[in-house]
Amino acid sequence: MCLGIPGKVVSIKGDHALIDYGGVTREANISLVDAKEGDYVIVHAGFAIEILDKEEAEKTIELWKELISSK
Repeated sequence: MCLGIPGKVVSIKGDHALIDYGGVTREANISLVDAKEGDYVIVHAGFAIEILDKEEAEKTIELWKELISSK
């Protein structure tokens, strides 16, 4: 099974962006999408593969938080 993780683009430098995953930040390659600072993206294997609608992204992030806190 593959997981795509939603996150918010914090800053961009060339084809790489700093992505905030709810308090944890990591770098991801954004060359596959036309992402801008403030956009929400799905990241899989270090690559942003889709830009998400803000409301949908926030719902998904909340679901992840619920899953993590229920463990």
